[in-house]
Amino acid sequence: MKKTKELDVDFIGGQGPLTKEEEKTISDFIKSRRAKRHSSSKKVSTRKKAVA
Repeated sequence: MKKTKELDVDFIGGQGPLTKEEEKTISDFIKSRRAKRHSSSKKVSTRKKAVA
């Protein structure tokens, strides 16, 4: 049986608050991912329907 290491989730990441530059970088990344997801979901399916 494999034992997993328990994480101390109270201290993930840096110790201080984010700088304005870091906040902007993260925000831009999230916006670009969201835009890619929405643009790919708008694609029209080109599958032909089966005629019975």
